Amino acid sequence: MNIRKPLLSLALLAMAAFSSSGFAGPPAKIADLAWMTGNWAGNLGANQLEENWIMGEAGSIAAMVRMTGEGATSMFEMITIEEVNGSLMLHIQQWDPGMVARTEGPQEMELEAISNNSVKFKATSEGGMASLGYSHPDAETFIIHVENPGRPVFDITLKSRSIWK
Repeated sequence: MNIRKPLLSLALLAMAAFSSSGFAGPPAKIADLAWMTGNWAGNLGANQLEENWIMGEAGSIAAMVRMTGEGATSMFEMITIEEVNGSLMLHIQQWDPGMVARTEGPQEMELEAISNNSVKFKATSEGGMASLGYSHPDAETFIIHVENPGRPVFDITLKSRSIWK
């Protein structure tokens, strides 16, 4: 019996299964995102947007986001980034006050690009964004780059602040 044919078939089947997973982001680790850690806040129209990124640990980093304005909170958001298959996956979900989910589940995004102090994810599931990126051009500035489907990217500039004010 020729064993090469079954082994070759198994190898091809395994490669097909892996490639059909749809995840093909560039190599990266959570440690590459250490620059995101901190408390960032800035204006978004009449509202204030605040992002609180906790230090990466055990292959993940996360942020709690809050939008406030006119004396009330209008939105909460949870963002997680995890190491998956040697790259990074982002999950994001928003809630109205009272923890009323705006969508049935989180939107999923895979890593598209990463460099020193910048990262960009592209959507792999339905949701409000086509892509989401972050950059940190200097010690005091954190920029969110949001692309909604069919619209140009817009930036939200946040500044560093202490959570202990």
